[in-house]
Amino acid sequence: MDTKLSIKTGQRPPVVGRFAPTPSGRMHVGNAFSSLLAWLGARSAGGRMVMRIEDLDPRAQSQERASKLMDDLLWLGLDWDEGPYYQSDRTELYEEALARLDARGLTYPCFCTRSQLHAASAPHASDGTYVYQGTCRDLTPAEVKERMRLRKPAIRLRVPAEDDPDGTVCFEDLVYGPHREVLAHDCGDFLVRRSDGVFAYQLAVVVDDALMGVNQVVRGHDLLGSAARQAYICKLLGYRTPEYAHVPLLMAPDGRRLSKRDRDLDLGAIRESGVSPRHVVGKLACAVGLAEPGEELSPDDLLARFSWEKIRRHRGDIIADGEFLR
Repeated sequence: MDTKLSIKTGQRPPVVGRFAPTPSGRMHVGNAFSSLLAWLGARSAGGRMVMRIEDLDPRAQSQERASKLMDDLLWLGLDWDEGPYYQSDRTELYEEALARLDARGLTYPCFCTRSQLHAASAPHASDGTYVYQGTCRDLTPAEVKERMRLRKPAIRLRVPAEDDPDGTVCFEDLVYGPHREVLAHDCGDFLVRRSDGVFAYQLAVVVDDALMGVNQVVRGHDLLGSAARQAYICKLLGYRTPEYAHVPLLMAPDGRRLSKRDRDLDLGAIRESGVSPRHVVGKLACAVGLAEPGEELSPDDLLARFSWEKIRRHRGDIIADGEFLR
């Protein structure tokens, strides 16, 4: 019997998807693209959508920006059935989950600085994180006490040894197909809380998705590397793992990802220019074979056309330049 950790969906329950924007800036068309596919994935199956604002980082806690993100989604014709929930209001739930992991001896304090981490290893191939070398894994109580005097630690989750089958995660992504990671090799022990006390993305989204009943997670391909870590946390906490669909990225002509910081194809600017939401949706749908060039459509118009098989056939990155919406 294969003892590797595998993500299996079994008998398919009703689909519950989610929007999970971070209010760090105005939404751009890359965010709109993944949001559209998340909505279509759930709605085409007769499912529901949850709205969650991922504002754990104090720098992202802005009601004004969150409201603009939600307004942009509604402008595009993308609605939801539940929420909005705000992660900044849910820290007690993450504390409880972390306490459960800690009680089993699965976490430990890490005192490594960012510069030490960067100097010690090469970046992870898919998302730019660093493979942790276990520097603080076996510190003695006395060493921990001494280092606590100098620096507040982050908290890391232990992963099984490279030759332990429990540390191998295998799943079938709805877009990119079979995926396999050996946690010890591909990421090492990873953060579940930062040194400033902010809970890490990996832990928070697992808790939220489980408690909100989310069973289909649609997001950009740059986050594919997170799925294995989240599946491992799901197993440890006794949660059912959602199915994943990591969708193509919209890229600038120079090969970089679209960025809120750079205001690339900002929806606020697009709306001010007079471009219609049907035009934007039609262009996004055309990029993955759901529409013909020049069609102007609402999300509802795409429901009968949508399938994950069509998205799989168009899974390369998409260039979005100044001509993209013309």
